[in-house]
Amino acid sequence: MRSSAAALTAIVISVTIASATPASADFRLCNNTGSRVGIALGYKDNEGWVTEGWWNVSSKACETLLRGTLVARYYYIYAIDYDRGGEWSGQAFMCSRDKEFTIKGTEDCLARGFDRTGYFEVDTGEQRAWTVQLTEANEQLPQKSPGLPGLPNPQGSVPPGSGLPSGAPARP
Repeated sequence: MRSSAAALTAIVISVTIASATPASADFRLCNNTGSRVGIALGYKDNEGWVTEGWWNVSSKACETLLRGTLVARYYYIYAIDYDRGGEWSGQAFMCSRDKEFTIKGTEDCLARGFDRTGYFEVDTGEQRAWTVQLTEANEQLPQKSPGLPGLPNPQGSVPPGSGLPSGAPARP
């Protein structure tokens, strides 16, 4: 009986300690590829649309892109494969640049001296925390045969989750 009481006490102590530890509520990205990747992130904050980059994420590693409880449902990612030359992109066009950046607004990227880049949409379903998993299966490698320039996906295909909520960055 004493061993049962001791085991119950140990369980109660571990549950109390676990519940006293705050749960992490972050926006994270895990790179499940064999390559190093560069990550740019787009999101809407209290002041409007913001894009930020670059996070450099090693192969088989994860990185926290935003700390704290998520305040929006939709986030946008653009990623570059540094080793193989591919990318993960989409139809939500926002601003970026080659060097580290934080850019307010998604309009007139080129006129403001930035690149206009297609980000893919991440629908968090209004969860408090979210982790994006980058895999080689959803990477778009550079085309080796002649194709249509500027199209990140084969003509007529639409990447999963490419629907945009109202107020999202414009498509071409």
